[in-house]
Order: sequence, then structure tokens, then C-alpha cells
Amino acid sequence: MKLGLNLGYWQRHADDATETVLAAERLGYDSVWTAEAYGSDAFTPLAWYGARTSRIKLGTSVAQISARPPVTTAMTAMTLDHLTGGRLLLGVGASGPQVVEGWYGRPFAAPLARTREYVEIMRRVWRREEPVTSDGPHYPLPLPGGLGKPLRLITHPLRPDIPVYLGAEGPKNVALAAEIGQGWLPLFTFPSKIEEMYGGALSGAPDGFDVAAMVMVVISDDVRAALDGVKMMLTLYIGGMGARHRNFHADIVGRMGYAEAAERIQALYLAGRKDEAFHAIPDELADGISLVGPPGRIKERLEPWRRSPVTSLLVMGPRDEPSLKLIRDLVLD
Repeated sequence: MKLGLNLGYWQRHADDATETVLAAERLGYDSVWTAEAYGSDAFTPLAWYGARTSRIKLGTSVAQISARPPVTTAMTAMTLDHLTGGRLLLGVGASGPQVVEGWYGRPFAAPLARTREYVEIMRRVWRREEPVTSDGPHYPLPLPGGLGKPLRLITHPLRPDIPVYLGAEGPKNVALAAEIGQGWLPLFTFPSKIEEMYGGALSGAPDGFDVAAMVMVVISDDVRAALDGVKMMLTLYIGGMGARHRNFHADIVGRMGYAEAAERIQALYLAGRKDEAFHAIPDELADGISLVGPPGRIKERLEPWRRSPVTSLLVMGPRDEPSLKLIRDLVLD
């Protein structure tokens, strides 16, 4: 199992994680990942850290496809991959209707078809085999009826096959990742339930397909407090990160076997009863998707992850070198 560090969103100047990334590189972590929603973008912090490192791979988890036309993401990825010596792992995702329609002002319809078309255009850009055209309904190139002509990328990519990962939660999206991607970036992973939830979707994945699961890690002798930290995060995602009738995070928790709890959590949160929503999250759920407690407990709870299809563990939370070293020793032992 490979080990990565997921930094999430960049928030402010004080959130410069350069020292953390340098520590992760020294300790042999395979990758570092950044995210975007409707604040900081994913690529700029990654370029910042990439300029200060030499070996660690650099991943977006994830870049939202509605934020940029596919050729823009392809150009950005190509540039960053070149400047960092071929270290980019490009994670992309459809996001959700609240962000796509509320922030980007774009329709959310047909996310699977849009993602497939988007990835194919990016790969045509990187291959440079011919001027890029696309007759798809979502990103036609050149624009029909206009004055544009097919164009070819000016710069030769360092790699014509930059690895593409898909952020996906539904079985159909996971199946798409297995079909067209080099990896899958699940946000919430209950390792003992992956086969039941996604076994069919992953059955067509090629050799070397990377299941890069994000996992919140809290090293603490106070297991109760550590679990409460995980539950605070789940309260926001299940309760408020999605539309009332279309919340993908609540849906995935439902598929894990907690559908009634997810419905109650969202209803309480949207009614302004956030404290009750927090207390409605089952401890078993919070514990199942995270690694919390003292080192011995974390080591024991790593076993389901080792037996699962997960091939990369992307750690969220710890930022200091001693904690990163402890996690490395537990995971890679």
C-alpha cells in the first residue's frame, strides 16, 4: 500500500504546508494532494509545493470539471507536469449541483457523459496527434457555426499520458473511473464494505489501477474526542454539502448501511439543529471511515484497509513530522 498526504483546501497565508510536504517527502510518502470547492483552486498550491520538492508526486483531489473547459485543464496539467518533472496525478470530478450551478453557473446534467467527454479531449490535447476536435454535445470543438478552427497544443507535453484519477462516489461513476482512468479517489471509504458497494464497478479495472482512498487520521489517547472530530466533519458533509434532495455524501453513507441515519442527519442540519445532527452520527460510521486513537489501536484498525482493494492511503489531518513518521511506520511496516 502506498502512502499519500491529502492537504485538502488551502485556506489562508498561514496555511502554507511547505514544511509538512517537505517532511512527507523525506519520510518517503508517495504523493501529496490538494483540493478545491469554491475557495482556493487546486493547482496553485500544488505548484507552490512542487517548486519546493523534487520527488513526491503531486495530485489534485479533485479539480472540478465545471471550473474549466477541458483544454484549459489539459494545458494547466501539462504545464505543471513539465515544471515538476512528470510528477502530476490529475484528479478530476463532477462535484455536485450546488457548486456547479450555484458557483460556476453551469448545468449539472449528465455528469458521467460530461466526464467521459472531458477526459477524452484532455488526452487528445496531450497526444498532439492532430488538431483537437470533438463532436460531443457538451464540449464541441471547434464551436459549431463559428470562426474557430481545430488547433494543436503548441507545447510538447513531457508526458502524453498524464495519469487521470476520477473523484467518484456512485457505482456508475466508479465504473467509469475503472474504465477510463488510472485511479479512483473515494472521499469516504468504509474498507470492509468496498467489495459489497463497488465490487462490480471495479471488476473491469486494469492492472495497476490505483484506489487512492482519503482517510482522516487522529492520533490521540482520547478516542472519544478523536471520534467527535470525525463526526464534526461528517455533520457538515452529510448535512450541508449538497442540495436537500441531491446530496451525494448522504447517498454514499446510505449505501454503507446508514440510510435512516443519513436522512435524519440531513433533516436536522437543514433545520438548523446542527448539534442534534452531530449526535445523530453513529460512532460505528465515524470509526469505520477513519483511523483514530492511540498508535496500537490505529495499527489494529489498519487491517481492514490492508485486506480491501485500497492501494493508496491518503492521510488527512496530521501536519507535524513526528505524526507523519508514526503513520508511515504503522502503514508501511
